[in-house]
Amino acid sequence: MSPRTDRGSALAFEGRSVVVASRIYLPEPGAASLRLAALSRALRNAGARVTVVTSTPPAGYAQPVADHGEIQIRRMRVLRDRLGYVRGYVQYMSFDVPLFFRLLLMRNIDAIIVEPPPTTGLVVRLVCALRRIPYIYYAADLWADAVESTNSPRIVARVVRALESFSLRGAAAVLSVSAPVTERLIELDSGLSPVTIGNGVDTTVFSPHGTRQDAEPAYLLYAGTASEVHGATVFMDAFQRVRESILTARLVFVGQGAERDELETAAKRFPEGAVIFVSRVPPEEAARWIRGARATLASVRPGAYTIGFPTKIFASIACGVPVIYAGEGIGRDFATNNNIGWAVDYSAPQVADAMISALTGDYLHAHGDRLAALAREELSLSAVAARASDAVGNAIAQSRKGSVG
Repeated sequence: MSPRTDRGSALAFEGRSVVVASRIYLPEPGAASLRLAALSRALRNAGARVTVVTSTPPAGYAQPVADHGEIQIRRMRVLRDRLGYVRGYVQYMSFDVPLFFRLLLMRNIDAIIVEPPPTTGLVVRLVCALRRIPYIYYAADLWADAVESTNSPRIVARVVRALESFSLRGAAAVLSVSAPVTERLIELDSGLSPVTIGNGVDTTVFSPHGTRQDAEPAYLLYAGTASEVHGATVFMDAFQRVRESILTARLVFVGQGAERDELETAAKRFPEGAVIFVSRVPPEEAARWIRGARATLASVRPGAYTIGFPTKIFASIACGVPVIYAGEGIGRDFATNNNIGWAVDYSAPQVADAMISALTGDYLHAHGDRLAALAREELSLSAVAARASDAVGNAIAQSRKGSVG
């Protein structure tokens, strides 16, 4: 049997069925997969019957999901882009349209938790209105703000803004991953009362203990999505300067993203083996790459989505590996306040200097234990999931009171 929390926390979920609706879930790698899996386990441990409605994982990700006894996972086939993501209007529709009918026809649902994109939020709001049940919106990202920070057509940004606002306004509770996101949500709609649950990392997967990728010759690692918002191309520009000083240095990109093609084109200027690209990998393998790196790389392009926080930062420090952060926003603040490595401007010369320091200095050995301890003590994903579970329980309880009244 799964461990249970105290009786008081279980009362809100006693006999209740909660559905988690997301286009991405374990074993498919991604920050959303990890946080939703942690929330599903927390809900189960609090006494809920949990069903996850998600997509069939892409090829190569057939491993079972750990610690999911008593959690039912229902999958459906979806369209994916050429990189294997459910990303793009047609791909979203391939998940959202069947989701509408699945949720409408499922029996005994007391609440639904929905993860962006806002199109999925729209579907869940419509279903919940028809079924007269509450839903909880997990605002891990603000998609409209992110779209507006790119070169997307203005009409696209307006449509995304309308869909996201519609999804947020109908929610019985909105879960926010940071204080800046909470502030932005209230700025957008003063009628919202988001619950700030924070963000974290699975320290059972990402830790200093475990196998590591061969670290010689030394390499720097960018692990995760490389989108227009992140602007990972600055690391490729900086690496040109690094190679002038350290001929054996390597740069590794693990993951995919909208800038992947641009990065691969830029890599052609370097000798073979200097820049390595690895497709998305399971969290356990990502941790192995992190442990072998001298430092990991994270960024947010200036003037873009500055309330966005690259969760790759948490994964790195949980493994005891420092971070080179380039850009602005709350990621820069976190890197500076917690001394997790190097916090520099979004500038190739500054990034190159930090890269050279990471490759030639002893920061990793001097601070690795402290970074891992910071993650264990303050950034536990299980603690975040417990707060989210409490918020879901409160939303269900308030909904029940309203229906009785």
